[in-house]
Amino acid sequence: MIARLRALIKKIRLYIQITEMGPIARRYFVKNGFDGSMTMLGIIVGAWVVHVTQPEIVVTSGLGACLAMGISGLSGAYMTERAERKRDLKNLECAMITKLNDSVISDATRFVTFYAALVDGGSPILTALVSLSPFFFLLYGMIAVQVAYIASLVVTLITLFILGLYLGRIAKENMLLYGIQTLIAGVATIVIALMLGAV
Repeated sequence: MIARLRALIKKIRLYIQITEMGPIARRYFVKNGFDGSMTMLGIIVGAWVVHVTQPEIVVTSGLGACLAMGISGLSGAYMTERAERKRDLKNLECAMITKLNDSVISDATRFVTFYAALVDGGSPILTALVSLSPFFFLLYGMIAVQVAYIASLVVTLITLFILGLYLGRIAKENMLLYGIQTLIAGVATIVIALMLGAV
């Protein structure tokens, strides 16, 4: 069992290396994770501004947005990546004057199409669920409404900060600066949403 798992991991790494999918997957993950957090920020602050006290409303709205972002990312990335990878494969076949149907390159092309879709669709769902997590506690009466709102805003801002740190690490630049930039984007969203609610 362990040997099979190791062989599978080795194969996946090979596919990612052949197709140079690593940097693309990272971009998908961070960009869509950022979108997921920011979308939830808008929903949560909007609900707070209009004094929504029923956790079911926030959770249902949030999960609906999660589902929409996930399906959009999954299908969009799959179709886009599939078209790009098929074109690259056909160009390579033309250059080599041979078909690559049963080759490792063909297998890698098929795999990374699903891999890209999974990362693209899964990332916003993951970050959105993190933002919604305090409201699941509220559903079971474990915390108060105001605590859920504040906790949700805090964990969302922390998520944005972590995504910024990760971007800084990828860029090999000041991680803290990147973290602060993404944090500022989140704080700005909260401030603007509160101002709109006060109008």
